[in-house]
Amino acid sequence: MSVFKSTSMAIITAFAVTVAANASEWVIDQSHSNIGFSVKHMMVSTVHGSFAKYTAKVNFDETKSEALSVEAEIEIASIDTRVQQRDDHLRSADFFDAANHPLMTFKSKKAKALGNGKFEVTGDLMIRGVTKEVTLAGEGFSLVSRVRGEKWSRLFMPRL
Repeated sequence: MSVFKSTSMAIITAFAVTVAANASEWVIDQSHSNIGFSVKHMMVSTVHGSFAKYTAKVNFDETKSEALSVEAEIEIASIDTRVQQRDDHLRSADFFDAANHPLMTFKSKKAKALGNGKFEVTGDLMIRGVTKEVTLAGEGFSLVSRVRGEKWSRLFMPRL
């Protein structure tokens, strides 16, 4: 079974993050972030889950949305679907093979503004040592000033 065909298209489905600014590089604030997914199971039900451990950074220029870049590493072993037996099976060689391929990565190559706050990010998604180009559709980058003057932003990347 191809992991790319059966699950990778849903892996970043609910990639909604809040990031704290540091110059033009923004680092994911994991306390306000989620990397989740949903996958049809045997065409009967939809399984939802998430990855608890990941790192990601975003480079963004408010004036040039095409300058957006994203890099993320997701620890496969941190998968959680709320069913231990299923999680263990997903970590096994039948699916992600976490023992031999502990990380899933995404590195963007280009971004394109679509208007109305929507954009696309194209990049390389690597699962089980296999890299394929995918395009993520997203929306938003709304900057908000915090009480202490810190700048925060929300980036939504809800679909592949």
